Order: sequence, then structure tokens, then C-alpha cells
Amino acid sequence: SGSAMDHQPKFFENLSGAGKAIAVLTSGGDAQGMNAAVRAVVRMGIYVNAKVYFIYEGYQGMVDGGDNIVEVSWESVSSILQVGGTVIGSARCKPFRTREGRLQAALNLVQRGITNLCVIGGDGSLTGANLFREEWSGLLEELAQKGKIDAEAVKKYAYLNIVGMVGSIDNDFCGTDMTIGTDSALHRIIEVVDAIMTTAQSHQRTFVLEVMGRHCGYLALVSALACGADWVFIPEYPPEEGWEDTMCVKLSENRARKKRLNIIIVAEGAIDCHNKPITSEKVKDLVVQRLGFDTRVTILGHVQRGGTPSAFDRILASRMGVEAVLALLEATPDTPACVVSLSGNQAVRLPLMECVQMTQEVQKAMDEGRFLEAVRLRGRSFENNLNTYKLLSHKRPDAELPKTNFNVAVLNVGAPAAGMNAAVRAAVRVGITEGHKIFAVIDGFEGFARGKIKEISWGDVGGWTGQGGSILGTKRTLPAKYLEKIADQMRTNNINALMVIGGFEAYLGLLELSAAREKHDEFCVPMVMVPATVSNNVPGSDFSIGADTALNTITDTCDRIKQSASGTKRRVFIIETMGGYCGYLANMGALAAGADAAYIFEEQFDIRELQANVEHLTEKMKTSIQRGLVLRNENCNENYTTDFIYQLYSEEGKGVFDCRKNVLGHMQQGGAPSPFDRNFGTKISAKAMQWISKKLKETYRKGKVFANTDDSVCLLGMRRRNLVFQPVVELKSETDFVHRIPKEQWWLKLRPLMKILAKYKTSYDVSDSGQLEHVAMLPKEVEAGAI
Repeated sequence: SGSAMDHQPKFFENLSGAGKAIAVLTSGGDAQGMNAAVRAVVRMGIYVNAKVYFIYEGYQGMVDGGDNIVEVSWESVSSILQVGGTVIGSARCKPFRTREGRLQAALNLVQRGITNLCVIGGDGSLTGANLFREEWSGLLEELAQKGKIDAEAVKKYAYLNIVGMVGSIDNDFCGTDMTIGTDSALHRIIEVVDAIMTTAQSHQRTFVLEVMGRHCGYLALVSALACGADWVFIPEYPPEEGWEDTMCVKLSENRARKKRLNIIIVAEGAIDCHNKPITSEKVKDLVVQRLGFDTRVTILGHVQRGGTPSAFDRILASRMGVEAVLALLEATPDTPACVVSLSGNQAVRLPLMECVQMTQEVQKAMDEGRFLEAVRLRGRSFENNLNTYKLLSHKRPDAELPKTNFNVAVLNVGAPAAGMNAAVRAAVRVGITEGHKIFAVIDGFEGFARGKIKEISWGDVGGWTGQGGSILGTKRTLPAKYLEKIADQMRTNNINALMVIGGFEAYLGLLELSAAREKHDEFCVPMVMVPATVSNNVPGSDFSIGADTALNTITDTCDRIKQSASGTKRRVFIIETMGGYCGYLANMGALAAGADAAYIFEEQFDIRELQANVEHLTEKMKTSIQRGLVLRNENCNENYTTDFIYQLYSEEGKGVFDCRKNVLGHMQQGGAPSPFDRNFGTKISAKAMQWISKKLKETYRKGKVFANTDDSVCLLGMRRRNLVFQPVVELKSETDFVHRIPKEQWWLKLRPLMKILAKYKTSYDVSDSGQLEHVAMLPKEVEAGAI
């Protein structure tokens, strides 16, 4: 496709940091994942031959200078990936707010030739950095006048470049879908809620949970969505007048429906529509006085900031750290200070001040009581969460529900994946709200053929979000050999639409059903598939439900194994992961766990490569980091098995390091779903059910549903920044059916990141990055697919 108009791809090998000095600091409140970002900046900086400095204790260290600003080496950031908080410290700094303080800071940087700053912190820290940059030349002139630096230095260090990364558990920064630390904070909250639910269940209690978020309700909202809370209070969306009555009615209705517990989540900054605070104590007193329920308050507090970063935060921070160094290398005096962030699944650069202004707009809107505006300014992802929560948490009285007389069947197909149950719950509840009857199919297509199908109600799926595995039961069986029987069941139960939640088999199953339409009219109904498999190998979607949970399992296990290896010294672990032929888990697990290598099917390797890896580890054992971690996808190569690689490493490493191997196996399919999988499963499934309703209306003619076009059998996937419905027939050309993987996979682009961070020379195509975008205020009409 090389027309003269095409841009040449841009490779980072051609960007040199020689002669440049980069300093990295963390500022403001700490957040899990900051260390992963620090590690990535240091290693990428050293990789491109720049000098890299730590600034300890945030801006305070920059003002104090001395040994607070230290040049660092590759090994300086070893073993920090799995540590929460920030190892270089963060402090609130009064002096930096004064010009004198900034003058001193400028002197400290110039003396070391540092003109590139990478700031990891919240909006306050980033605003401070921008001011520093604007004052820079004035500060240098003043230093020259005072005789502290010479005229030569003023010329040589004339410009300061700044790149920011947002580290904040509140996710309160506009322009970025997720800030570093948010996902980990959700992990802490969900762990607590899951634990509280079992005790509340035992005693029929009501729990009021207070979560962090002074000005932003993101944590409260998403954790309410992820645990199916009965009620949530957030600053952006205060409850309407008379909420006290509404809430109490809702709680007692739930109890009447045999629900033994209530969970109410309160953001610490929650307010009513008159901007008066709503505290957790106030909520508790209300429930006790009005309903007499046994009620307890739990304030999560700093637990949310602590603990090890989740896999998502490690990958996010590592991607952003590398992107930040690229942005610094490409910065010119004319480019505005930028923040690197993630939009959907895409790393982007945005002007720092645009983001800050927008973030301040939200606060202003809230202060002035323009709450709808505040929600809109928070961005599409926040708005999506709020709408989904409202849809799923409150059942409208039967009398108010529309009656469509359509029957929709929901089934799970393939291997179990954490988050499947959250998806089923959302489908059932949205379907009921839309006026359909929902039928649950037990045990996939096989159960369908045997008539294992029953109507399922709103209450039946209560508490399902947090359950691992598949409650409906799932099978890998394909429908082709049961077509007659399934058609019979569809006819008997008068099924007008199908929703399939599952992995690659679900995709194959829909292809078979759509091919069977010419023989069986029963299959001429709208069908939609929601991807759910730990392998993340379904074409048409960047993510599938369950992959994030599996990734966290792999990462946690690797952390433990690394710890054991550090203790023994000079030991290399070879770890086998699942995924079929898809290397997603091995590759992303390696990135999140800080592995030395990951063997995957998609990138062929030979004996020379294995040899190079052994030599690389031998070199590593001479440094202070005396341990190695190698991940291998289960099907990466039929001859180079896990045993083979283990034996090869053992032989070649004799006298230098010894080896151990570990097959992770089915623990990767189990466990409670991660916040990401609960949330993704809930939102994508709700959207799929809304599509079914739309298609049913479109295809209902003369008293029956008849759909036989390609676009009535779709897969709903996340592609880069959007959720898109794609006809399964059109995805055939994108699929490698022999190996059950998509022909092109986005995450292969991240493969060089892992190699760079493990000190391998590699080529890295960075054509995607580098364009500065603007903070988009989406018009209302745009149906965006933010997760």
C-alpha cells in the first residue's frame, strides 16, 4: 500500500536522547502504578542514551536539591514494578508555590543540565509544572543577573520541556479514560465489598461503605456498578429532592424480594442538590430511624491507595512512561506541555492545560449546581457508567414496563471466564426493562438441544456480578450437530432473538447458525455475541470478558515466584500460561510482571533466539538483579515445549543459574472477576441487549420476526476507542480458523515495550504516537463506546 502519499513509518531507534537529561518526579497523593511509570521512564530514557535523574520527595526535593536529585541506572528501578505507592516519595510543597522556591528549583536543574521533566501526579502537580515551564526563561535570566549561572547556561538551557502522567486513584482528570491507580483502587474496594457481602448475608444487614473521591464520584460509581449496590451517592449526580423516601422504599422493596442484604456506597464528597454534604453517618442514621434495619458503616480510607498495583495499572503506567519519553524526545519550544494518556485502547498526547481547564470546569459546574453539565464534562466513560448503573439497579414496577411479547434467550458458550455472570445479569435486567421475556439456557448449545431452558427474572440474577465462572453452565459443543433439536426448542419456546456470551466457540456457533438459516426459518432471528474468554482470541474485539481477571492471576503468581527467586538468588523461572495459540496472556503477563522474555506463537522463534535469551540472562546474573522470569504460551511451538525450554536453560545455565518451571493451568479461568471484567461485561452486554431490541423492532413484520441479512448476526467488540457491532460473516476474512486467533492483533504492537524494559535491542514502530490531539467535547449525539 506504499503510495507516495503514505507517511513513512516512524521508528524510535531513530530518536536519540544523547546529550539530554530527563528528571522524573512523583507529586501529590500517591497512587498504585506510579512505580511502574517511574521504571518505564528510567529504562526508556537510558535505552535512548539520555541521562535520567530521580527527584526524591516531589517538588520539595527539586527545591532542596543536593542528594534529592540523583542520576540513576538501569538497576535502580529493579523490583519496584509490583510495589504500590511511589518509591521516590511525594511531598506537599509550600516553597514551590513561591517564585523564590521555583528560582531555587531552576538553579538545581540547570546545574545538572536537566531540561526535560516528567511529572507523575494529579492536576495540581501538573498545573505547577506548567507554570514552572512558562517562567523558565525569566528564572534563568534572574539567576544570571544574580551571578549564579553564566550567560552561556542561559542560552544552552533556554527551554524546559514538560510531559505529565496522571497518577490519581480518583480518576478525576479530564481527557484521560483511566488515570494510573484507579483500577487498583477499584480492586481494593471490590475485595472489601465482596468480603462484606458474605457477612451482611449472614446477618441480614445493611452496609454503608464510604469510598474516596472528594470531588469525583468515579470510584463510588464504578464500584456500585461492579457489586450491584442498592444505592450510590456521588458529587456529580446528587439525588433528587425527597431522596430519603425513595431510598428507603427501594431498600425495603429489596428486602421484600428475599434480598438479605443492602449495600449503599457513598463517595466522601457526596452532596445533595443544595450542595450540602451527605455523609455515611447521615445515611446510616436515616436507615436505622426509618426502617430499623441493622446497619453498619465501613470507611475504606487509605486502604484504597495501598497494595500492589493491578495488571491493568502496570501495563497502563508502563505504556505511558515509554510514551512520555518519546514525547520529551520530540518536544520543541513550540509544543505545549502535554499529558500522555489513554483513550479507549489508544495512547494519546493532550495539551496539559486544556485537560486542567476542563477538569476545573467540572468543579465549577458542580459548585454552581449545573450537575448534568458536570456529568457530561467528566467524559463519555463516566456518563456511560452512570446510565448503565441507573438502568440496572432499579426495577420499574411491572405495570410501568412495556410489553413487547418478544422472547430472548441468553446462553454461555466455550470455557468459563470470569465476568460471564455479570454479562448475563446485565442482559437479563436490560431485556426485562425493554419489555422482553428473557430465557436462560443451561449448558450452552448442548443444553439448548436438550431443552434445558427456563424463563429468568430480575431477582434471579441478583448478586451475580461478583461470581466467578459461569452460573448458567457452559460447554464447548458447537450447534452444527444439534441443528434440528435447537430449531425445535426455538420454535417450542417461541424464541425471537439469541444472545451468546462466550469465546471462539460462540463465534463459530453463530457462523454455523447463520449458515443454517436457509434450512431453518427458526434461525432467522437477530443474534448477537459478546466475547468472553480468558484467551482474548476472538476476532473483532481488542478485549474479551475474563482476560483481565486471568492477567491479574498470572501477575500475582509471577510476583510470588519472583520473590521466591530473589531469595534463592540466580534462579530463572519458566512459566506456562494459557491462551490456546493466542499469546495475549503470555505477552501482557510478561509486561505486567516484568519478565525477561515471553514465547508466543504469533512471533516465531528459533534456537538462536533461545540461545540469545540464555546469554542475556547470564549477563543479567552478573548485575545486582539475580533472577529471571520467562513466560511461555502453551501452544507457542510444538517442539520447543515448556519441558524442552526448561531443560535447555538448565543445561546452558549450568554454574550460572538454575531453573524451575511452573504450569499455571486452570487457575487462570477461575476466581472472582476483576473490576474491569465486571464493568466491561456489564456495559458491553447491556449494549448488546439494546441492539437486540432495535433489531427486533426492525425485523418484526406481519406478526413475526424475520431476520436473514448478514447484519442481523453480529459480534459486539471493543475496537480501539469504540464499541462496534460487526456481522460475524464479515469477520471470517480476519480470522485464522486453524489456530483460532484473529489474523491481526493490536497488542503485538506492545511487544517491543516488554523487550525494551527487559533491556533487549529491538525495533519499535511509534508511527501511532506523536500527534497532539485536543480534548474533545463530544456532541450529545455521538454514541461513543468508552468503557
